Amino acid sequence: MAPVSGDISGLDEDDRVLVETAAAFAARKMAPFALEWDERKHFPIDVLREAAELGMGAVYCGDDVGGSGLRRLDGVRIFEQLAYADPAVAAFLSIHNMCAAMIDGFGTEEQRSTWIPRLASMQTVASYCLTEPGAGSDAAALATRAERDGDEYVLTGVKQFISGAGASDLYVVMARTGGPGPKGISTFLVEKDCAGLSFGAQERKMGWHAQPTAQVILDGVRVPAANLLGGTEGIGFTIAMSGLNGGRLNIAAASLGGAQAAFDKAASYVADRRAFGGALIDEPTVRFTLADMMTGLHTSRLTLWAAATALDEGAPDKVEQCAMAKRYVTDTCFTVADQALQLHGGYGYLTEYGLEKIVRDLRVHRILEGTNEIMRVVLGRSVAARFKDN
Repeated sequence: MAPVSGDISGLDEDDRVLVETAAAFAARKMAPFALEWDERKHFPIDVLREAAELGMGAVYCGDDVGGSGLRRLDGVRIFEQLAYADPAVAAFLSIHNMCAAMIDGFGTEEQRSTWIPRLASMQTVASYCLTEPGAGSDAAALATRAERDGDEYVLTGVKQFISGAGASDLYVVMARTGGPGPKGISTFLVEKDCAGLSFGAQERKMGWHAQPTAQVILDGVRVPAANLLGGTEGIGFTIAMSGLNGGRLNIAAASLGGAQAAFDKAASYVADRRAFGGALIDEPTVRFTLADMMTGLHTSRLTLWAAATALDEGAPDKVEQCAMAKRYVTDTCFTVADQALQLHGGYGYLTEYGLEKIVRDLRVHRILEGTNEIMRVVLGRSVAARFKDN
């Protein structure tokens, strides 16, 4: 039986089957190749399409248009299992799913029926284009413009740090159609073969080597007016932020899966490793470290599942719960992975043990989908509003 990230004994039979299916796929198709993909900087699109055959290409899109129709809670469980094998590849698949969910949730019926089947099979791979060179955390300040010209829009601007840039087939682009601020932003579906669309050089990164990252450059790119997502100008910021709620949960899930893998490697290593006349795991300080790591993983999973349930149910505090989960889980799980490397001593620093890759891959999760500092801003603003009202 394939290794499963975390204890799933408390799940019902249907939920266990879902988790075990994802874990089995990850163990067979991802884990044996993760280090090679990282070293070669290889983007395994063929493997992602095999995952899509199991319903992982449009996890929570409507089944009326070819999606799997699952919950956000199911999604975070799936991405945790995939990340147990390779956080970088799992994280890219989560971004693709974020794009698909935005089209499913806000698109016209024609847009949904056109794009979701292709995204579900991953014959069309999608990238999310919000961040710009001069507008990272301050997303409402983006400068990319889209000007209406008859039955088309003309897009001009640059998007930065785009996962899948150059490899993806569809780019979900936020651009300014109106005045300053969030209400002037709209969302467009831009296909790779559009004239004027180009890509910067591939970024050289600390981690996430198995997925490409580059600028997306829009130089007078013309798209049909029918590619305005939702068919309405001015709702782009709402679409982008809605996408990020789920995206933050999935990135947290990718951190959790990677950290669980690191913990399991470390616990196995110290159980076998002998020093000072006995097994390392018999040393009290080692056990204390493992206890703290296990606690961090457990509380991360509870926090993540609670936030996913809040998003599924449309809870009033869903934005805060997603921000809290993203902040807590990515910080905590990075610490767990780092502690796992430390427990391996010098061996943890060697590529072949897989620990240093997990640490490198998880580090960026504290930055993307809104930095953890921005998550604190969101949460702090919520606390201040609540107590000021009282």
